[in-house]
Amino acid sequence: MTDAPLLEVRGLRAGYGQVNVLHDIDLSVGTGEVVVVLGANGAGKSTLMSAMSGLIPHSGEILVDGSPVGHPRPDQMLARGISLVPQGRGTLTALDVTDNLRVGGTGLGSKKDVDEEIDRWFGIFPRLAERADQIAGTLSGGEQQMLAIARALMSRPRLLLCDEISLGLAPLIVQELFGTLRRVSAESGTALLLVEQNAELALDIASRVYLLEVGAVASSGTADSFRENNNIRQAYLGY
Repeated sequence: MTDAPLLEVRGLRAGYGQVNVLHDIDLSVGTGEVVVVLGANGAGKSTLMSAMSGLIPHSGEILVDGSPVGHPRPDQMLARGISLVPQGRGTLTALDVTDNLRVGGTGLGSKKDVDEEIDRWFGIFPRLAERADQIAGTLSGGEQQMLAIARALMSRPRLLLCDEISLGLAPLIVQELFGTLRRVSAESGTALLLVEQNAELALDIASRVYLLEVGAVASSGTADSFRENNNIRQAYLGY
């Protein structure tokens, strides 16, 4: 057994080409924990998620269960139990709903396990079950986001990274998605790291918070401490 965080980054730097977006980020997520990263547009939130999931190069350290993982590819992070729901849905738009889920469950091994997971997510997202044979690209935005989340969870990850899952969706759909994530985390012990602009909903399910400003961690603390901070409340909660 180890007391190390499930995922930890130390001095993380990343960007695109010659442009460095992240500056010495320190962040951790414990087993079963729900953590949210808040920040305005351009703060570097999506860059952070891309670096941690292996989509872009980085410097500094990424550790899983206390062990450095070097510069892993996304499939290697997935093999370690870390799955990403990318910004912009991330569904395979030319495949139907069921085949999207099958792709997400590729690493499970047996067809029986894959089928069991598909049945599980169809139970949690009944609308996906109703559209099992429908091409993903023809689904509504909310349905595509449900599919993206279900597909990411098909691999039975220990940690789910969610990059702005509320973006462009109606408030009722967003509430439904956050409710589902809360349920999944509580029932299965899946840790969550949420990058969000919808601070109010994110704080409702998170235990800890990091505030990202201009590519650096400006502050961190419990969700309750962020709600009690007047400046943060006015900037991110609107009251």
